[in-house]
Amino acid sequence: MSNEVTGFSAPKAAAFSWYKEINSDQWKAFIAAFLGWTLDAMDLLLFAFAVGSIGKVFNLSEAWVGALFSLTLFSSAFGGAVFGIISDYLGRVRALTYSILLYSAFTGLSAFSPNLGFLLVCRLFLGLGMGGEWASGEVLVAEKWPREHRGKVIGMVQSGWGVGYILAAVLATLIIPNFHEGVSYTIPILGVTLDGLDLGWRLLFFVGVLPAFLVFYIRRHLDEPEVWEKTKDLRKKGKLSEKGQGFTLGQIFAGDLIRYTITATVLTSLCMIAYWGLYFWIPQFLASEKGVGLNTKGYIWIVPINIGAFIGCNTFGWISDKFGRRPVFVGYLIMMAILVWFFGHATTLREVLILGPFIGFFGTGFYSGFGAIFSEIFPTRARGTAQGFCYNVGRGVSAVAPPLIGFLVGKYGFATGLTTVSVFAIAAAIVVMTLPETKGKQLEIG
Repeated sequence: MSNEVTGFSAPKAAAFSWYKEINSDQWKAFIAAFLGWTLDAMDLLLFAFAVGSIGKVFNLSEAWVGALFSLTLFSSAFGGAVFGIISDYLGRVRALTYSILLYSAFTGLSAFSPNLGFLLVCRLFLGLGMGGEWASGEVLVAEKWPREHRGKVIGMVQSGWGVGYILAAVLATLIIPNFHEGVSYTIPILGVTLDGLDLGWRLLFFVGVLPAFLVFYIRRHLDEPEVWEKTKDLRKKGKLSEKGQGFTLGQIFAGDLIRYTITATVLTSLCMIAYWGLYFWIPQFLASEKGVGLNTKGYIWIVPINIGAFIGCNTFGWISDKFGRRPVFVGYLIMMAILVWFFGHATTLREVLILGPFIGFFGTGFYSGFGAIFSEIFPTRARGTAQGFCYNVGRGVSAVAPPLIGFLVGKYGFATGLTTVSVFAIAAAIVVMTLPETKGKQLEIG
């Protein structure tokens, strides 16, 4: 059951003894949210590795390939809002289940795209599910775990993004170079030979259906958070405040929450324009002759970057539980802005290996701040709706980043294109300072 309705307990003296305070139900919630987010990242980012092949198959420029990816980001805004509302009314666990099924199914279906229109539809629905996963998974762990460890667990969940990126990179490295255009394939069981087809990206997407099996674990092992159950009962009996009884999407635009809704949405928009402007193009930066020139086998060097991301997300949670959400968030964003300039001018594998882990650490680690801050500034009665809306509308706005950076890359090169994101990172750091410090805040019923 949740610890959020109990008093605050002092941290243990030993640095790593905190895990003893976490019960099995809370660990199960973490496992479900972590795996859901990891596989969400994997399914989404498979596209970043497949863009070269897809661009050739459908004769698309860099800007148009970026726009195709942007459709997924844009649709995630609607998915986040819809699944946020579902999580507030039907439950965090149900919303998590439905979202995983949706993004898995349409990633798999993308493999069978006969034309660009079919692929567009699949990316649209994939985005809806992708947006919903964060809205439900982050809220689930925030409400189940003790408040003194909330930053840690959200950082741990967010670190799954780096793991998902690594999985996508490994799969792309194993599949794309070996199943490319001009190679003949024989299907052993059927005895059919396929000549000259570019199957790599299709096989990559087909693997993306695997996250659907996580649903069996979630439905079998997870219960709803206690604080949500009690709030649901109060809503059903009409005992919430007048504002609390209203439709949750309307509540987040009411007088007491609208300031936080707008600020949080602006923050995620700026952060994600910076993130997607950089990370969508990293695979092509490593592979293309316009960048480092490592060809498609260079995808594997994304692994060190995302090992840094994994460490950065986890470290953010630990530091923010000790020193506060705001100063840590600002520090990560400023360091990202500085490092991106050097990374964008890298021309050798050695430079990538030196700078990459630090880019991952700071350029992904700040994501751990969203779940902690947002869960603490919004009340339980509308928390899922608020987080789903603010985070995913921001992700929808960031849809401008891939085609924008793609245009700059095509016109001026990767150095100018990638370092443009520093401006957005600095702007986001300024916005963070307008939010209250919420470290250790208790999540209340209602």
